[in-house]
Amino acid sequence: MPDSTDDLSVDLAIIGSGPAGYVAAIRAAQLGLSVACIERDALGGTCLNVGCIPSKALLDATEHLAWIREGASKVGIVVGDVAVDWPKMQKHRKRVVSASSKGVAYLFRKNGIEHVGGAGEFVDPGLIKVVGQDSTRRVRASSTVIATGSAPIALPGAPFDGQRVISSTEGLAMEQIPTSMIVVGGGYIGLEMGSVYQRVGSRVTIVEALDTILPGMDGELAAGGFKAFTKQGLDIRTSTLVTAAKVTDKGVAVELSASEEGETVSADVMLVAIGRRPVTDGLNLDRVGVTTDEKGFVEVDQHFQTSAPNIYAVGDVIGGKMLAHKGSEEGVVVAERIAGQDSEMDYFPIPGVVYTHPEIATVGLSEEEASAAGHDVRVGRFPFSANGRARCMNDTTGFVKLVADAHSDRMLGCHILGPRAGDLIAEVVAAAAFRASAEDIALTVHAHPTLAEAIKEAALDVHGEVVHL
Repeated sequence: MPDSTDDLSVDLAIIGSGPAGYVAAIRAAQLGLSVACIERDALGGTCLNVGCIPSKALLDATEHLAWIREGASKVGIVVGDVAVDWPKMQKHRKRVVSASSKGVAYLFRKNGIEHVGGAGEFVDPGLIKVVGQDSTRRVRASSTVIATGSAPIALPGAPFDGQRVISSTEGLAMEQIPTSMIVVGGGYIGLEMGSVYQRVGSRVTIVEALDTILPGMDGELAAGGFKAFTKQGLDIRTSTLVTAAKVTDKGVAVELSASEEGETVSADVMLVAIGRRPVTDGLNLDRVGVTTDEKGFVEVDQHFQTSAPNIYAVGDVIGGKMLAHKGSEEGVVVAERIAGQDSEMDYFPIPGVVYTHPEIATVGLSEEEASAAGHDVRVGRFPFSANGRARCMNDTTGFVKLVADAHSDRMLGCHILGPRAGDLIAEVVAAAAFRASAEDIALTVHAHPTLAEAIKEAALDVHGEVVHL
């Protein structure tokens, strides 16, 4: 049995060191609280180690590859044979992850945060037992934040085996490029992982049960993305169910059902990206009276207080949009509230980004959501084909769409399909935070030539005043 060491007593214990947990820890320490952060795996959680950061390392690398192969000659750059050094690309991914994880460790040291390695479980509301590889520690805390994140959901009847039936975790670290891949799920993760492997030479089929990719996003955005990704070579099947999957010696045979027609598609691997579940195993939540909903997400009030006094929860483990930056902001708010500040969470200006090419970025309500909420909607659009900087970049696929209330002119949502959309959306996020109007954005002077001018033009188009179209 591991040896026990002396108890650690702190003002705040945080279970989980992902974007929600480590940001909460840093903010609490800045406010003068003594903080311990408990992590059973690597610092940074899923996002940093097997999610946001490593996936973007591969997405950026393969986007360069695609441009060299398909875009360079169009702007007068002649390139010879291009090959993929997959092991070296994987080393790049590992270097990025290592540097980021070390960065979190540095921030913990800088802010005096105690990193406690091991799996945490509640003994009572103010005491957490942490079982590590070599020792067991007991952490006493006046308050605790649960930030244990989420994990991939397996396809019913096809459990993950890490070889043929995989999640995005294994998909990021494959030793060899598969000849063919079936991706189940046409959301953020499925499209990003499918794009990576299509670019390096895999034959990729994406299967989505609903009638559109990117469920929940603005309809025009999803339709534009479908067209762009299909043109790139992704075989996207919407309104299609996986009815069975059988692992064979050579790969996976997947039975698909679309309407009344059935089909069997075989591939080297099947990557399942149909959603994520909360990670609460081993925490002993029942022991301390923390309740969860029917899907296992920890239930909290608007201030992230659980049903147990002085125990809070933030990030993926409480559900909602499973986005790293959403969890980080929740971490800031909960830390400030525990420290005695009157902080509130504003979910309206939380953006979402899909790091495909073209990128997709969104904030606020879709046109469909705005109409369903009772707004008389007025929409402005502007295509990147009419934007000077996009033409210079030879990257003109996509558009900016601005949704506003026809009476108040308040900006209700913005949806971008196009180059660097993930960066462009920041301007509209700032406007959303201040509840700006379409006119406010239209009156803002934008540098020329920039991609951001498309946002101004879309705002002008809300009132029929677009200039360059």
